[in-house]
Amino acid sequence: MHLKIRHRTEYRYEMPVRYSIQELRLTPPTTAGQQVDKWKISTPIKASNSIDSFGNLYSVFVQESPYTAMMIEAEGEVHTQDAFEFIDDANAVSPFYLLQQTNLTEPTAEMLDYFSYSLPKKNSVDQVIRLAEAIQGLIEYSPGQTNFATTAAQSFAMKSGVCQDHAHIMLALCRASNIPARYVSGYFFAEESPNLASHAWIDFCSDIDKGIWTSVDITHACLIDSRHIRLAIGRDYYSAAPVKGVRSGGGGEELSASISISKLP
Repeated sequence: MHLKIRHRTEYRYEMPVRYSIQELRLTPPTTAGQQVDKWKISTPIKASNSIDSFGNLYSVFVQESPYTAMMIEAEGEVHTQDAFEFIDDANAVSPFYLLQQTNLTEPTAEMLDYFSYSLPKKNSVDQVIRLAEAIQGLIEYSPGQTNFATTAAQSFAMKSGVCQDHAHIMLALCRASNIPARYVSGYFFAEESPNLASHAWIDFCSDIDKGIWTSVDITHACLIDSRHIRLAIGRDYYSAAPVKGVRSGGGGEELSASISISKLP
């Protein structure tokens, strides 16, 4: 598919923000299954670009003059095709590092007990998909019940969440099964599901020696395909977040984000 993507993030504050640092992972890579034809990020001031330890392109900008509103926009065109396997380059983070849990993924004893019959015995596609189906069947997709700081354990306790929560629970259980797994942030194109335009899923390491990773969409309990556009990878949401930052001042914050994805001829 040939897809056009627009992603706008707008912040408004009740008082002036005195100082802030924003970190963006909003540039999709050209990789298996996707070719980025053009891409542009607009920020209030010029950003500096770099590559993080996971190979993501990220941008950072610092604002030292007071402001009460800020807008960040990313847009471009991507060609996609079905692909669900990704091979690490020589400088990639070790899969063994991605066996470690984080604050967002740490499983509880209740989680491990509930999913004990679904936990993969080996890093095979069939067994990992079976686990995704078990998570999808338990955790009802319910926007507005969780937020960026919700942990896998909290989502499990509520039996509800969104794709980010599905991914965190999946990471927790894969890592507990001694399968390296990483968080993937991205976009999902489906005209009938516009609320999934901002999406998340996981890669699990299907061959540690060769650095081969297989992508699984837990929300749909399937391997990813041409509907998925990858943005960034990390240990969890926080290390792969499209937009994150810290600020001094501002008081209350109002955040609005809109994403549109359209299919081009």
